[in-house]
Amino acid sequence: MIMTRLPHLRWMIIALIFGASVLNYIDRQTLSILAPTIQKDLKLSNEDYAAVLNWFLVCYTIASLLSGKIVDKLGVRVSLALFVGWWSVANILTGFARSAGSLGFFRGMLGLGEAGNWTAAPKAVAEWFPAKERGLAIGLYTLGATVGATLAPVIVVAIASRFGWQAAFVTTGVAGLLWLVPWWWLYRRPGEHPRITEAERALIAAGQPAETEAAGGPGWGRWWQLFARREVWLLIFGRMLTDPVWYFFQFWFAKYLYDGRGLDQQQLSVTWVVYLAADIGVLGGGWLSGLLIKRDVAPAQSRLWVMLGSAFLVPLAAAIPHVGSLWLVLAIGMVAVLAHLAWLINLSALVVDLVPKPSLGFAFGVVATGSSLGGLMMNKAVGALVTEASYAPAFHFMLLLHPLAWLLLWQLRPRAAAAGS
Repeated sequence: MIMTRLPHLRWMIIALIFGASVLNYIDRQTLSILAPTIQKDLKLSNEDYAAVLNWFLVCYTIASLLSGKIVDKLGVRVSLALFVGWWSVANILTGFARSAGSLGFFRGMLGLGEAGNWTAAPKAVAEWFPAKERGLAIGLYTLGATVGATLAPVIVVAIASRFGWQAAFVTTGVAGLLWLVPWWWLYRRPGEHPRITEAERALIAAGQPAETEAAGGPGWGRWWQLFARREVWLLIFGRMLTDPVWYFFQFWFAKYLYDGRGLDQQQLSVTWVVYLAADIGVLGGGWLSGLLIKRDVAPAQSRLWVMLGSAFLVPLAAAIPHVGSLWLVLAIGMVAVLAHLAWLINLSALVVDLVPKPSLGFAFGVVATGSSLGGLMMNKAVGALVTEASYAPAFHFMLLLHPLAWLLLWQLRPRAAAAGS
């Protein structure tokens, strides 16, 4: 039987991963959007809420390490199907939580599944895209996260207002189970795919040998050798320092507007504008580094130059508690989130630039542990600050995080330039 060839199959695959990322962030954001209502219903304190968030992040940290090995062992197709199915069921079960304990347990289950999306996706990019397209491909699937965060306030508030907060978790979880059908039908590796065109197969193959040779070398052969790589530790600390900014805007910004700016549950849907800016940052960050590569800047150096611009913009968030206008608060938040997502896209592309494909899933998971560890520390600190003082110190910390991280990551430049050339 002759299979119909699908032109530009790699972009169809990225579209599906984009869809998984949308669901990933809608499911993640549902709790933070409905936090005021759920806190009242389940009688949770701010410390209880912080503890629930940290259950998610503890499990997310563990899964970041384990999921990469699962991806490298089982492949992208099977592993991503397992991850999406798991977290979708966990999100459905969250709607049945009746206490801080059960809510924390189900959010922990969510974290165990959701981390896998971000270790499987870069492996898919490494399999299906040449180096010159990887920044854009990573930007597109990461755009799914920010689109999910943009849509979540509108969708979740609408469902919860009509049917109750429990229905919001069940509905979004069921959507993830439906996503499994097209994914299982479409995804294969390029060399095994019966629907890939010869032109696309040749394009992908042409981009692979040079990248593999460049990224390879001594010290990458076994998983434990990753921990001896200076580059890996710098990338871990880069994410540990900077990802708390993104976690804060995901988990606490809506509560800040509720507690500190007087918005009610319905009005919190306005936070979609901040996540819309994140969409622009995702696309713009990948596009800018790709433009520099086309102008003969080495791939990893191009990422670092874009990240420098981001490091100047994110600290503007420190002004948020000191301005009076709600729309100015949202505007500054938009700039900070846009800049952080441009940063994150390029930091993620650095991992793909530096690590050979056989180790990529595990390496991405190892680097992602820095993200969740930073988020854990942030949640603990913010929970205490909100109870004992105010939100202002959390915003003030944003003055330092990205500039400090950029100084650390700039040390990658000599090796990164060699790897990316």
